Amino acid sequence: MSVEAQAAVTFDGQFARELPELAIPWQAEQAPDPRLLVLNEPLAAQLGFDPASLRNAGGLGLLIGNALPHGATPVAQGYAGHQFGSYSPRLGDGRALLLGEILDADGRLRDIHLKGSGRTPFARGGDGLAAVGPMLREYVISEAMHALGIPTTRSLAVVATGQQVRRETMLPGAVLTRVASSHLRVGSFQYARAMDNEDLLRRLADHAIARHHPGAAQAQNPYLALFEAVVEAQASLLARWMLVGFIHGVMNTDNMTISGESIDFGPCAFMDVFNPATVYSSIDEGGRYAYANQPIVAQWNLARLAESLLPLFHEDQEQAVALAQESLGAFHGKYSAEWLAGMKTKLGLAERLDDEAATSLTGELFDLLQEDRVDYTSFFRSLGTAARGDAEPARSMFSNPAAFAAWAQRWRALDPDAELMDRTNPVYIPRNHLVEEALAAAVEGDLEPFSKLLAAVTAPFEERPGFDRYAAAAPEDFGPYRTFCGT
Repeated sequence: MSVEAQAAVTFDGQFARELPELAIPWQAEQAPDPRLLVLNEPLAAQLGFDPASLRNAGGLGLLIGNALPHGATPVAQGYAGHQFGSYSPRLGDGRALLLGEILDADGRLRDIHLKGSGRTPFARGGDGLAAVGPMLREYVISEAMHALGIPTTRSLAVVATGQQVRRETMLPGAVLTRVASSHLRVGSFQYARAMDNEDLLRRLADHAIARHHPGAAQAQNPYLALFEAVVEAQASLLARWMLVGFIHGVMNTDNMTISGESIDFGPCAFMDVFNPATVYSSIDEGGRYAYANQPIVAQWNLARLAESLLPLFHEDQEQAVALAQESLGAFHGKYSAEWLAGMKTKLGLAERLDDEAATSLTGELFDLLQEDRVDYTSFFRSLGTAARGDAEPARSMFSNPAAFAAWAQRWRALDPDAELMDRTNPVYIPRNHLVEEALAAAVEGDLEPFSKLLAAVTAPFEERPGFDRYAAAAPEDFGPYRTFCGT
């Protein structure tokens, strides 16, 4: 069966066509023995694929870039980036390829992108490959984020390549097929600006406006409006991360999208016990990307985007800087408003509390959570039970129950909405000990723990029989926990 028959979709190469300076045509490495590990059938159908056809040889070839449909134009995208604060002028897709864009069932343009498909000219010293574990980690985390209602890239499939990958040991290799609104990053603009080519920078900005923020085209200053739209999108995204206790782990400028989607789930994790200083990434020795620092880093990254766009803001640099500073300054207020509104909802008080009272109530609560190292996700879910009159599950998490009881009495007097809380506070997240258990089993060929974990986290608000262990906090002997980027 032909590749065209495998996909009921039409590929385009818009990015490669409009921005050839940022795209190096390249081909994925041939996989010696491809084998499907997991396929996201609902997403496949939404994209216009026949899920059944993606399971045969031709479909697997498409998913790893070895059999290209008509219109696909695989390219490695160029971008720069600040990595842990240090600028790297040429990063790019060292082990990834953009196959092209397709229209999904809702008429939205989506990138089809490979990760782990082999070395490209951007690979530097890397082998361009990926191991099964990190690719399955990105799959489960990104799909959990989607189920939680957080803007994110999606995972279509993970295919084992039949090739071994050398890390600390030899590991089975895999390719992740990723879907995104685009892969435009802050680092894309840094790369274009470094070329000192204002025409390229303008074309990239126009491409981003058309792709993600079309309303900016009607503004008096479209490029400033683009920047303000990205500021707003990222403020909203960071608030949502913080509300669920998500820690990205490597918030470099090349890992921040223009669309406002979460991207590149390497050393990421969900917080277990509440501690603002939590760091899980093995490479973040100084805590730059700790949980509490994420909004600060996001604003820092956006400042780098503003620097890249300055020539488009105004021909006079002083005026361009002034415009950038004013727009960037709005980030903190937008983030704080989004976070506080979200926290009111988590507490079941969305329309019952003014901002000043909410700030006081949440501040007291987080002091209690931090002092007793209370499990973040379990606590907020148990508050729904407390709102119905049974405070014992929540109270039992504290070594000083009286202090919590005093706080809870003030909170209960505000008549929290328990049903709203149950729709907002998840039962199931990708708990770190369960992720590690599932990935270790998958590397050994057993995908059952991964499938069960995936089933839990993709319906996170629905408490189900037989899933008790997926709602439980980490065992006391788990940790200290460290994650790795997989390269």
